Amino acid sequence: MPELVFFSGTMDCGKSTLALQIVHNRTARGLQSLIFTRDDRAGEGKLSSRLGLVTEAVEVADDTDLYGFVVETMSRGGRVDYVVVDEAQFLAPDQIDQLARVVDDLDKDVYAFGISTDFRTRLFPGSQRLVELADRVEALQVEALCWCGARATHNARTVGGVMVVEGAQVVIGDVDRDEGETGYEVLCRRHHRRRLTSAAAQAGALSPDVLPVNHT
Repeated sequence: MPELVFFSGTMDCGKSTLALQIVHNRTARGLQSLIFTRDDRAGEGKLSSRLGLVTEAVEVADDTDLYGFVVETMSRGGRVDYVVVDEAQFLAPDQIDQLARVVDDLDKDVYAFGISTDFRTRLFPGSQRLVELADRVEALQVEALCWCGARATHNARTVGGVMVVEGAQVVIGDVDRDEGETGYEVLCRRHHRRRLTSAAAQAGALSPDVLPVNHT
């Protein structure tokens, strides 16, 4: 039976790499994919991995009807054996409903990849709807690590290496941005709660100890 599967994890845990691997494996078996993405780090209409792999994709806009796009592609003679969606957290809830309809009405597997929560630990609307509708929710097995070595479970937004907890939910960035830019870092829950990024921890370690003062 076709399924809607949500592959979820933090940033830097290999979601896009797995998406590309799924496409590669099925292409080798003669299956044809339709790939959607939104706001990929490599630019519009790209599905890319931090390992350097990249392929063409359909850029999703706010008003894109995903079910309608699949139907139109097939009506023009295009072959669609399954659908892959990367950066699925950025989709609107009704677009997730459209993906479920692709599974139920067109009998196509849909593999959606995305992060569940934003830098404030709040669910993205698209991810929430996927959790509500997906036949399966799969946690990525490649664990991203916090700077302390513990499993990273939260995405932190940083500006100049300093963690911020206010601002727009969607600001495009990456985990390898320059120090002065808006970027992201994956942290364990403990250090996310303490707002202790790797830069802040290093600064704290380099700070001179305060000597005790004797009052006589």
